Amino acid sequence: MTRMPYLSRIRINPLRAESRRLLASPRAMHAAVQGGLPGLPDQARTLWRLDPDNPHRPHLFVLTTDKPDWTHLVETAGWPGAEGEHYAIRDYTPLLRQLAAGRSFAFRLTANPVQNTTSPTKPTEQQQQRIDTGERRRGFRLGHRTATAQLNWFLTRTTRWGFDIPTAPDLHDTHTTDGTPPPDLRITSRQRHSFGKGPTTKEARVVMNAVTFEGRLRITDPTLLTHHLLTGIGPSKAYGCGLLTLAPITERP
Repeated sequence: MTRMPYLSRIRINPLRAESRRLLASPRAMHAAVQGGLPGLPDQARTLWRLDPDNPHRPHLFVLTTDKPDWTHLVETAGWPGAEGEHYAIRDYTPLLRQLAAGRSFAFRLTANPVQNTTSPTKPTEQQQQRIDTGERRRGFRLGHRTATAQLNWFLTRTTRWGFDIPTAPDLHDTHTTDGTPPPDLRITSRQRHSFGKGPTTKEARVVMNAVTFEGRLRITDPTLLTHHLLTGIGPSKAYGCGLLTLAPITERP
């Protein structure tokens, strides 16, 4: 049976105790998202992203391969007795059918920009132990911490994701330090998270930089882009990173 992707948007009430717990912990939010899926967690690929554009009414976006039910989130972290649409679930297929080379879309992505190195400048105690024992075949995954490095991480990978970033509108006469026009890309949020993988303090810790990118993209390879829309971009997908969403825009000349 072919699975159909669904994109959900859930309203979160930030004043409730359970909401505050979920908003503060990517690990807890991941568990809450998995609780909305009818099948076993390992049978469905799930991506999610928290958009706090309005801190009084943050929205949770979730992409699933099965149709979910978010009743539990509404009851514990939403406005169960209020009027209006508590959550929306949309078939993602119509958007995927719009993808074509040369088309432009507005986009948003929260990602964890990282680099791999075999020689970290300031290794942690655990990293130093791996270095001393020779356990570093795959190197170390380190997060980019500056906005410049994070933007460069994004811009150097767009080809493999199936799109490029055109010049920002009305800035054709402005140039960057290397003489090129600035791309239609910006960072709107940067958050550093550190939390344990499990309920005890002895569990390994996850350290990640969640960076939200927004701008305009132009499709170069619809097949590649479709793949990354459905499977995510970059690491830390279980913790709110990797979901790229698109919105149609009026084509500019």
